[in-house]
Amino acid sequence: MNLKQHYQDEVIPKLMGEFSITNKLAVPRISKVVLNIGLKEAISDKGVLEKTSTWLGVITGQKPKVTRAKVSIANFKVRAGDAVGLTVTLRGKRMYAFLTKLINIVLPRVRDFQGVSTKSFDKKGNYTLGLSEQIVFGEIDYAQIDKVRGLEITLVTNSNAKIAQRLLELLGMPFAKV
Repeated sequence: MNLKQHYQDEVIPKLMGEFSITNKLAVPRISKVVLNIGLKEAISDKGVLEKTSTWLGVITGQKPKVTRAKVSIANFKVRAGDAVGLTVTLRGKRMYAFLTKLINIVLPRVRDFQGVSTKSFDKKGNYTLGLSEQIVFGEIDYAQIDKVRGLEITLVTNSNAKIAQRLLELLGMPFAKV
């Protein structure tokens, strides 16, 4: 069963019962998934941006957007407008496909994985997860990688942290045992 169907058939009724929500449209949901990569080397080497963009596109199925510096910082040799990273925003089918892959395949492949932290929620219920190496994704050919890079994954929800954590637990997110 795919993740969206699981959410509609099993998660929504459980959340409605647990938090006494009467309207199905008021049930918390994941609205988008945002992936970010900061590339400090992109200032001096433009090829890094292309290589990283290629493998990020393979992981997400969507072309990444180049993020640019908003202000100049002399100490870091960054000028306003320089490319400093990549970002991808996933919604709809691609979001659910990526979440399925993340929960079932990628996280179990992380070295010494004991579960993800429950302390990474912000006040609005968004969950941020950092991966230190991109090679945990099965689509990436290890021979094509020039340098191991990390990325940040943010799951944006429409509820508070407590309800968002329960939502992710019901979707199968492997949280660490406290």
